Amino acid sequence: MRFDDLPTPCYVVDESLLERNLKILGGIMERTGAKIILAQKAFSMYTTYPLIGKYLSGTAASGLYEARLGHEEMGKENHVFAPAYRDDQMDEIVELCDHVIFNSFSQVEKYRDKVLAAGKKIGLRINPECSTQVGHDIYNPCAIGSRFGVTIGQFRPELMEGVSGFHFHTLCQQDSDDLATTLDAIEEKFGPWLSELEWINFGGGHHITREDYNIPLLEQCIKRMQEKYGLEVYLEPGEAVALNAGFLITTVLDTMQNGMDIAIVDASASCHMPDVLEMPYRPPLLGSGEPGEKTHTYRLGGPTCLSGDNIGDYSFDQPLKPGDRLVFGDMAIYSMVKNTTFNGMPLPALVYQDKNGDCEVIHAFGYEDFKMRLA
Repeated sequence: MRFDDLPTPCYVVDESLLERNLKILGGIMERTGAKIILAQKAFSMYTTYPLIGKYLSGTAASGLYEARLGHEEMGKENHVFAPAYRDDQMDEIVELCDHVIFNSFSQVEKYRDKVLAAGKKIGLRINPECSTQVGHDIYNPCAIGSRFGVTIGQFRPELMEGVSGFHFHTLCQQDSDDLATTLDAIEEKFGPWLSELEWINFGGGHHITREDYNIPLLEQCIKRMQEKYGLEVYLEPGEAVALNAGFLITTVLDTMQNGMDIAIVDASASCHMPDVLEMPYRPPLLGSGEPGEKTHTYRLGGPTCLSGDNIGDYSFDQPLKPGDRLVFGDMAIYSMVKNTTFNGMPLPALVYQDKNGDCEVIHAFGYEDFKMRLA
């Protein structure tokens, strides 16, 4: 099947674009000796895990189910972090994961013996209280009142027994200059303990495969921790792995007018691209322009009952009409992992496009996928 023949709505992940990102990440690993693992919370299309596993060192999980997925489908290093763990899941998590990262010393005390008895590594998430983001506090782990990580004020050196590494995650779609600033704060606050550890995990949020990302500075940051403290360095990007490697294809269902031209499409911002509303942001749309840039400007909206289910305003050279196909870019990340069936919306099919341009529908969803989540 070719791209133009695919049913809509559907997510398409392009093998060539995905591998482009992986080669960039693999090059960093080769030059620095750091290990990069896939943060599955951003991208979990496990059909691609054999390809990802050729380049990266493993997976990062946010709980039991992601830990199982990484273990079963990639089978390499498997790290897990959660703000708190459930007693009834801990035995399986310890069995599946190589690194178990805790969010507090109370969790370390509770599960330390279990993790060490299994021969696994214990990590502690620290909070350097260094906010490098502007706006979007929903994505700022260093905001006041954040539930993520141990601050220096809550640090308990006497409870560090068995802890072999630090983990921090403070970035969101940011460049390496913010990472360097964060490392300054970590050294200032937690420096005395760094040389006593085996490893450090820089977390995610690094936009490494973005065209203008400063890779040389990232590599300097990695080497800084290696050479100064003798630490093994991990990074766990999610977006960077599949950035700009996927698309969401949708079809225009109808057009209308209410103070401006409106087009209803068969994809929903609320259901199928939730970060459009949560971040919020305006996703790229192939062949379109900014509002007013081209002759015909439309507000694109989804088919749900939510009044705010709007994808954004775009302009086109020609008027839109029912049956027109629109292709949104950068739709591999935080899309299929966060989508919903609100309003009974069908989930988009999952499609893999190989290097020859041939497309395979990996999974198509139907009514039963909606019904099975209810009772």
